Amino acid sequence: MAMEITQFLLAAQSADARIRTEAEANLRQFQEQNVPSFLLSLSVELANNEKPTESRTLAGIVLKNSLDAKDAVTKEHLARQWMAIDISIISQIKDLLLRTLGSPVSEARHTSAQVIAKIASIDIPRKQWTGLIGSLLNNMTQRDSPAGLKQSTLETLGYVCEEISHQDLGQDEVNNVLTAVVQGMNLAENSPEVRLAATRALYNALEFAQTNFENEMERNYIMKMICETALSKEVDIRQAAFECLASIASRYYEVLEPYMQALFELTSNAVKGDEEAVALQAIEFWSSICDEEIELQEFESGESGDSVPHSRFIEKALTSLVPMLLETLLKQEENLDQDDNIWNIAMAGGTCLELVARTVGDAILPLVMPFVEANIVKPDWHCREAATFAFGSIIEGPTIEQLSGLVHAGLDFLLRLMKDENNHVKDTTAWTLSRIFEFLHHPARGFSVISPDNLPRVVEVLLEGTKDAPNVAEKVCCAIYHLCQGYEEAGTSSSLFTPYVPAIIECLLSTASRPDGDDSRLRSTAYESVNAVVRCSNIVETSPIIVQLLPVIMNKLSQTLELQIVSSDDKEKQGDLQASFCGVLQVIIQKLSSVEETKRFILEAADQIMLLFLRVFACRSSTVHEEAMLAIGALAYATGSHFEKYLPELYKYLEMGLQNFEEYQVCAITVGVVGDICRALDDKALQYCDGIMNHLMKDLSSEALHRSVKPPIFSVFGDIALAIGEHFEKYTPYAVQMMQGAAELCARMDSSANDDELLEYGNQLKCSIFEAYSGILQGFKNSKPHVMLPYAQHILQFVELVLRETHRDDSVTNAAVAALGDVADVLGPNIKPLFGDLAFIDAFLQECLQSDDEQLRTTAAWTLERIRRIMES
Repeated sequence: MAMEITQFLLAAQSADARIRTEAEANLRQFQEQNVPSFLLSLSVELANNEKPTESRTLAGIVLKNSLDAKDAVTKEHLARQWMAIDISIISQIKDLLLRTLGSPVSEARHTSAQVIAKIASIDIPRKQWTGLIGSLLNNMTQRDSPAGLKQSTLETLGYVCEEISHQDLGQDEVNNVLTAVVQGMNLAENSPEVRLAATRALYNALEFAQTNFENEMERNYIMKMICETALSKEVDIRQAAFECLASIASRYYEVLEPYMQALFELTSNAVKGDEEAVALQAIEFWSSICDEEIELQEFESGESGDSVPHSRFIEKALTSLVPMLLETLLKQEENLDQDDNIWNIAMAGGTCLELVARTVGDAILPLVMPFVEANIVKPDWHCREAATFAFGSIIEGPTIEQLSGLVHAGLDFLLRLMKDENNHVKDTTAWTLSRIFEFLHHPARGFSVISPDNLPRVVEVLLEGTKDAPNVAEKVCCAIYHLCQGYEEAGTSSSLFTPYVPAIIECLLSTASRPDGDDSRLRSTAYESVNAVVRCSNIVETSPIIVQLLPVIMNKLSQTLELQIVSSDDKEKQGDLQASFCGVLQVIIQKLSSVEETKRFILEAADQIMLLFLRVFACRSSTVHEEAMLAIGALAYATGSHFEKYLPELYKYLEMGLQNFEEYQVCAITVGVVGDICRALDDKALQYCDGIMNHLMKDLSSEALHRSVKPPIFSVFGDIALAIGEHFEKYTPYAVQMMQGAAELCARMDSSANDDELLEYGNQLKCSIFEAYSGILQGFKNSKPHVMLPYAQHILQFVELVLRETHRDDSVTNAAVAALGDVADVLGPNIKPLFGDLAFIDAFLQECLQSDDEQLRTTAAWTLERIRRIMES
């Protein structure tokens, strides 16, 4: 089979589908029969300079895909598969790959660099292939190394640094890598290809350079080389150098002070006169500085006493930086489709200006407003659009006091600009109005640019704007969304808005039905805005309108079930429509069932609504499954115990959702809805609990299910236990075993680790474990509290462990204190001996009583009272 691999690889790229399919099957068969031999044959093919470039390149790609995958479970499987191969074969593969780096064929070198990095990602963290970095550095230090070998070696070093963690290399190795990379950037000694590979490799190696950046001499040398490289005559090398500078701004902000004057000149020249690709990265440098300073300001405003160097670079550069950014706004591209995903220098400049406004607040206004006032009346549309973009970009950051006068004065002018002859101007004006309503229209908090005098004109202009081009209409729908959002929980102020609700809903439904509704996300944004109108309106005043809207949306959802589905596009459109209608129905159900007077309308329509949802499920689209599930959760909450009659039909779809590991968001939402249903039905859910618990246990045990679904499962254990009370006893040993395993995982997590995702997951896991214990304890309270006695010590140990953590989320504290109170409340004097370190618990609860969080104060007071009752018994 190995002899034929060249033919298979070439045939797999054939234009003839039959030949291609047969070749792919042959390659798959070879792989399944003998993985080590298959990988070795691919390596031989890649390394053989006599073979066609096409077969060599595909051999490398197949080899790379046999070592790595996006999916975490498959990735782990491939890693284990690699580690199981005989060491002699692994050594041959590695030698062939390293040899390929010197191939005269650039495609083969490039692919080999990628494969080496994938192997490194498996081996280096496990202290295997310890000689790799040395072998690569040897290529760089050999006299008369060909430029191609240097280029591919640097490319490999860059890819390896991208794949592994900075903890996987010793400092000596890091020093040697950085030396080789920085030397590779040297203009006098290297070709442009080598210098580009070196600069890109440095970008990936910066994560490893912490110690080197703390050393002034080394830091100076690295910065000098990057700044020189940023002036190269080759555009792609300059771009790569500015990418390094933007990364350094994020990683090593605290040591940048000595270089800032030179960096301002470099970036300023690039923004004003260089190619767009380079200018974009130069702007990104300043956006990164803003991100760091915004974070530092948030940190300073917290309670931490740690001193963090805040150099206020933006403040110092403000008078030069803002005019430079304003100039970029005038560089719009002609005849460009209004696509929000297009990234050009004007978009980058506006985004950076937004960040600058958030960084310096009021100080930006005197620098931007003269530009706005001078350009907004000019006949050239570029000027009018730039002025509006500048104004919209500084809405978040300055104080309400400083902004409100400017916005009050300019609002009427902006409304007139919605009639501008230029599409770009109208698009940006609608976006600016949307931001004004988002940040400056909050009647509930006592401030708003909207008044009884200007509201009629605002609504009139917005409704007219929904008829404009799709890109403009979509931004107008966003503006309507934020206008409505401002009236949420606004008390009597929301009554101002009530007279306009019918016309706005009618207009949005009409907009969503436009033939060009698929353009610019217009249709989905219109329905999201309908949701906002319903959610934020005054229910007492608008209930007749919302009641009338219910059958309209039900009818629209029903019509999607009759659509002719011929192509995948038809199927996708049907799914999008159904998702939107289910979303609107969910909001209507929640709104009308929020007060007793209107709840009856949901109860009367519940059978028809549920029938629609079940028919939607039959269409089998994952997005619809999500939206319909969420709406069903709302319906269960609204109908309470009456929901029982729907379960026989619904149950199979709940099972499908709980088993949907691939589309894990569907699984997570289904888990949440199971909780909603159990809370609604109480012990009427009992007959379904064996099946549900079985699926939930399988979900928790599965390595294939995304970890984010697991915390909600623990929370649902609490919901089920509360619903069925003493009947949860048979599930308790299995559920608690899972919870104890998860608690041990939490104990092993480093709460001071610099991994935000892992910390967030740890917080979710801890919260859900505490919620589960609280629910199970309270479920047994009135009948079988003794069932939980064997687990009390573990619960208290886990509570104390979490409460002793210095970095702890408020939600975790709340859940832990509540669980502690539930243990005391339900198990009573039986657990008096278990309160060993009562002094710590007491001191901690006293501290909670001083918290700004009212809920935490209440929970802590209740918990303290329960514990004292036990200790005094």
